Order: sequence, then structure tokens, then C-alpha cells
Amino acid sequence: MTVHKIAILVGSLRKDSINRKIARSIASQASERFHSEIVEIGNLPLYNEDIDAAPPAEYRAFREKISGVDGVLFCTPEYNRGLPGVLKNAIDVGSRPYGASVWDKKPAAVVSASPGAIGGFGANHQLRQLCVFLNMPMMQQPEAYLGGITGDKFDADGLLADGPLKDFVGKIAKAFADWVDVIVRARTEIAEDGAHAAKGR
Repeated sequence: MTVHKIAILVGSLRKDSINRKIARSIASQASERFHSEIVEIGNLPLYNEDIDAAPPAEYRAFREKISGVDGVLFCTPEYNRGLPGVLKNAIDVGSRPYGASVWDKKPAAVVSASPGAIGGFGANHQLRQLCVFLNMPMMQQPEAYLGGITGDKFDADGLLADGPLKDFVGKIAKAFADWVDVIVRARTEIAEDGAHAAKGR
């Protein structure tokens, strides 16, 4: 079984973020299927093409990190019915310079969590729309709008406590691992077919 490298981006900078806890819970339930790392995005300067002419170290490190992974998991809250600015900025940084996006063809999944009833639906779908443009194959099912998430859903280690929510998140983790397998395998087969075709010319 292939173990893939996954970058997790959390759209909240809060130390006690519920989305960070959800991200850690997903990673812990799929540790045998993928190696994951939460890639920090709070230190990225606001994207500016002027400074990107000579990219700052934070831009270079972030792009290198994302370039080296097999897939990307986004865990985000919703701010004012939309995507948090810090996450949009990270996406913009990774998409540049033009024609060299680090997001291209990376399989992705979105989980949004909120104390509110609709579970970050707006941010979730804005992010899905962005991923279409970025050419990131997006996992469609199961959809993950986690509403009513409060501190009592987690144990002392900051992971989801046993119960229906943990079970559902486990299904998300498995589905995403399967999705990355499918996309990576398809890309490999396409590349191999192309190489064989080139040799046969």
C-alpha cells in the first residue's frame, strides 16, 4: 500500500481552533494511509506581485512544501459567509508565478467546521470553486459541513472524542486517502502511456 504525503491547510489562526483539531483528528485516523503535515500559512506576507519579483523566503518555502506533496486537505471555518483571508492569501501565493502553480493536479478535499448550524457551507463551496480553477481534482463525496462543533466534542488531547462525529470524520479520512490513491494512480498511468507512445513513434 502506497503511503502518500498530504499537506493540510487550516483556515484559522486561532491557537484553539476547532478546524485545527478536526485536521489533527483526520490525520490521526488516516495515519496508516498518508503522512500529513499542517502547513502553517499565518506567516505568509499578503500576495503582492511587486515583492514576488524577488520572492521572500516565506513564499519560496511554502511553494516548495506544497510542490512536494501528493494531495491537499483544506480545513476551514467560514467568515462572513466566505473564505478566511489568510487561506485565500495562501492559495494566491501558491498559484503564482503565472504558469507555475503548485496546486496544479493535486487531489484535494475540503472540510469546513463551525459552531454554527450550516457548518461553513459558504466557505466550503467558495473553496471548491477555487479548486476547479486551480485544476485540483476535488473529492465530491462525502461532503463535510460540520456544524454545531464546540469544545466538548474533543478529548484532552484535542482530538475528537468517541462518538458519531469521530466516526464520520473517519469516513472522510478514508475517502480522501482513497481519492488520492485514485488520482495519483491515474496520473502515473497517463504519464506511462505517454512515454510508451513517444517511444513507439
